[in-house]
Amino acid sequence: MRGSSLRKRTYGFVALGAAASILLSACGGGSTDAGGDSGSGTFDAGSTEVVNSSDKAGGTLKYAIEADFDSTDPGNTYYAFNWNFSRYYARTLLAFNPEPGEHATELIPDMAAGMPEPNDDFTEWTVKIQEGLKYEDGTEITAQDIEYGIARSNFNGGVFTEGPQYFKSHLDQDDHNVYEGSDPLAGFDSIETPDDHTLVFHLNNSFSEFPNVLTQPQTAPVPIEADRGELYQEHVVSSGPYKFDGDYEPGVKLHLERNEHWDPATDPIRAALPDRVEVAIGVSQDEIDERLVNGDIDVDLRGSGVGPAMNARLIDDDSVQGNLDNPYSGALRYVNLHTPIIENVACRQAIMYAADRDSMWRAWGGESGGDIATNLLPPAIPGSNPESDLYPSEDNKGDLDAAKEKLEECGQADGFATNIAVRVESEKDVQTAESLQESLARVGIEAEIKSFPAADFFGQYAGSQDYVRENDIGMSVSGWGPDWPTGYGFASKITHGEAIMETGNFNTSELDDPEVNGLWDKALETEDPTERASIYEQIDTLVMEQAAIMPVVFDKVLFYRSEELTNVYYQPAYMMYDFMALGVDRG
Repeated sequence: MRGSSLRKRTYGFVALGAAASILLSACGGGSTDAGGDSGSGTFDAGSTEVVNSSDKAGGTLKYAIEADFDSTDPGNTYYAFNWNFSRYYARTLLAFNPEPGEHATELIPDMAAGMPEPNDDFTEWTVKIQEGLKYEDGTEITAQDIEYGIARSNFNGGVFTEGPQYFKSHLDQDDHNVYEGSDPLAGFDSIETPDDHTLVFHLNNSFSEFPNVLTQPQTAPVPIEADRGELYQEHVVSSGPYKFDGDYEPGVKLHLERNEHWDPATDPIRAALPDRVEVAIGVSQDEIDERLVNGDIDVDLRGSGVGPAMNARLIDDDSVQGNLDNPYSGALRYVNLHTPIIENVACRQAIMYAADRDSMWRAWGGESGGDIATNLLPPAIPGSNPESDLYPSEDNKGDLDAAKEKLEECGQADGFATNIAVRVESEKDVQTAESLQESLARVGIEAEIKSFPAADFFGQYAGSQDYVRENDIGMSVSGWGPDWPTGYGFASKITHGEAIMETGNFNTSELDDPEVNGLWDKALETEDPTERASIYEQIDTLVMEQAAIMPVVFDKVLFYRSEELTNVYYQPAYMMYDFMALGVDRG
């Protein structure tokens, strides 16, 4: 999933309890001696415990963000913050366990009446949904609405470009376009709905990890008659505790009010404490941080922590340590090396050798920003080998001699020129690119930094094949968190050739290596988790050999939480606080 200043795309993460436990223990989450109902007096308490526990309802929960939603349409989003936020108005089949700690990423039913049931070879999955679920207008939610929501998200003739394509990749479905013909679901037979409360998914191969996909916003129900294609994002029909108050205004605001037809007895996920939820869009990161600390807003919607200036101000301030959390996010911040632009692998390897990883790490925030990364898979993912380093250098400053040898090997002994794409709203992305730019100049590689809006970064710029080729985008700064905590859930969408798309492309390097692709396919058919982990380690090594991705940092984030924000805890599934638990108590 990409993260907000990453990937969507690092802007998420469906998990299994064991892997989440590894993550939390690895990050050294803070402890308190106050138990689960701890106050805000301990640094990093929210990483593993509920801080400021309260059942007080009412008030307005205020969010702000510098960029914008990639889309408020649950079927067309891949930023982790929006997978988290969209749950206010879009219920999913499954969800993550709403509690902090090692069980936070275990799967539980949301709209489903129970956990999915597979057949013997995991190619067919049956899900029952609860009866009596309703939309904001009081009409009943049916299995056919969920089927349509999935179909429109993945089989739409290119109308949507932002969301993941797990269903399109794994459903046993011929080409289909819901926007052609009078019956959108005619011929769409990969999901059966034998009655109004049953879905049967038919897959094109074994997929034992399939339940993880059912946590994604694309499983939110959509009434066929309400669908307006791209315009549906202006006013999504709510299945959750809140509905749009007026229309979503891109670049300006999104306001939510209570949905009186939501039944809390059917919903184990959402506390729905505030009376209203308001999002201010287009607020600079520095202003967000100031307003957060001053109590004028409650949450930075981006969910990537305070910006560099506020980070430096808070991290050593003894008076606010009890209001800070600093967990490992489970994400990787990295640089894509675009293989269609920098075609020769030796030229890409020259970039890997020339990079000053220490400088890039410092640009990302140093110790409070995470750990230097030299491999693809984060430490919590089975199959990760953080000791792997195919491009070593003294003190991580870069091996310039090795870089020059690789430049000679690829016929560019004097270096070459290219461009680095960054999200303009992410100061850390920009600073990482500037550090890389300075590193590469030492061996004659001239890299000009090009800035683009985060909301369209993958849809129109770094993730658009045409734009990348027409504008010589040789690299892009990105980030990624696992859609669920396995090698496949983390890296398949950024390294499998089948994931490459003309627009909305998250395999931004456009790596299409037959050996890597074959190993991904083999992993899907491998039932034993230990064997799968071995395959994922092989893929990690091959991606590094191809120099398609330059790992920078295994990410940590610094969050500020105010005294007025209640029920605060870190949810590793989304790499940020669990928005559904939050309330406000203004005294």
